[in-house]
Amino acid sequence: MVKTPVKQKIVAENRKARHNYFIEDDLEAGIMLEGSEVKSLRTGKANIAESYATVEQGELWLINGYIPAYDRARSFGHEERRRRKLLVNKRELSRLWQGIGREGMTLVPLKLYFNERGIAKLQLGIAKGKKMADKRETDKKRDWEREKARLLRARG
Repeated sequence: MVKTPVKQKIVAENRKARHNYFIEDDLEAGIMLEGSEVKSLRTGKANIAESYATVEQGELWLINGYIPAYDRARSFGHEERRRRKLLVNKRELSRLWQGIGREGMTLVPLKLYFNERGIAKLQLGIAKGKKMADKRETDKKRDWEREKARLLRARG
């Protein structure tokens, strides 16, 4: 049976996450938003590059995620960098808690998007920070893969 590709409208992507961290595991979480935040997200100007997720008092939170103010929401606007609650079930939350309980592990937001049903979702990664030598090694591998593809195209 052929799977059809999932349609997603990506709002924000943390491109530096894969450069700065080894992503060991990832999962999808819902995000609690106000009405003006959803409208603002649909314009596609959000930023999750400097944000992170944390578990506090048995709940998962997105810290420092930026969703700009929606200009047409007159008196019912929202705070741009407020803490937003992330929605996961208890099994996933315990798995995240165990994952970040190990030394050097953190929760990094990778993508903020609308799924095929139009619901805002956040893809989180359990990650470990890279050292400078690791980043250089990753760059060398990427360059070699590019060069190898170039050589194979030229040959055949």
